Amino acid sequence: MRDFSQNIDWLSINTATIRKQHGQEVALNTLLDQCAAAGIRAVSPWRDQVAAAGLQATAAQLRAHGMALSGYCRGGFYPAADKAGLQAALDDNRRAIDEAKTLNSACLVMVVGALPGALEGKPHYTDIGRARQEVVDGLAASLEYAREVGMPLAIEPLHPMQAADRACINTLEHALDICDALDPEATGALGVALDVYHVWWDPKLAQQIARAGAKRLLAYHVCDWLTPTTDLLQDRGMMGEGVIELKKIRQWVEAAGFAGYSEVEIFSQRNWWQRSGDDTLQACKQAHQAVV
Repeated sequence: MRDFSQNIDWLSINTATIRKQHGQEVALNTLLDQCAAAGIRAVSPWRDQVAAAGLQATAAQLRAHGMALSGYCRGGFYPAADKAGLQAALDDNRRAIDEAKTLNSACLVMVVGALPGALEGKPHYTDIGRARQEVVDGLAASLEYAREVGMPLAIEPLHPMQAADRACINTLEHALDICDALDPEATGALGVALDVYHVWWDPKLAQQIARAGAKRLLAYHVCDWLTPTTDLLQDRGMMGEGVIELKKIRQWVEAAGFAGYSEVEIFSQRNWWQRSGDDTLQACKQAHQAVV
């Protein structure tokens, strides 16, 4: 296993981690400057942030800072109430693939979606089997274009608590089954983004990480699971604050062949989003070296 204790060479910051500071939204160009000043050499920005900052301006700023992208957030959300909605999702994912390519991302992270309308409290249907089939169909269509442009797609299985509204793929095993069905030769075009927050509890985790191997493990996200958790979306902990066995999971991931960045992705309405970006980045650096 790589020794992270001496430097932060393999630390990436998902910009969600510092997108709010002192409770206020901060522009992407400011976030990237803060990361560069802190010696961070990789990031993973969100599409809405890039849209606000401008795609070409963001690409230029990343080049100026010499920053890599460990991933780009996010594609997916395929299920829809009707054919027009399904087509709109495919069109949007095509745009996301193009954006990720422009930014030279390592992959496009796919949060696949679930029951359409559920996020707004009004699901158009409750057939999760239908949603899962629409996800598979959507991924197959997006994969065809992604192969053409050379942008790997990384399915991110989400915790079962988000099965209704954000992602109906909830285990690493399920994500890998889809990868095997759509990319049986494991070409590297389709894989997974492994977020410890979503999968740490899975009794099959070690087995499925080994199954994934280097060709399927496209991104690795870290944070911690707090007890008690006060908000299922926005109460993630800094690494070392919770119960996730971070070093053990990274050992499994690296034994399977993953050699990329450990990307810190923390949504923290009550704690880290109330602090300065500099303080949060310093904490990320310390935790990366000590407990990741």
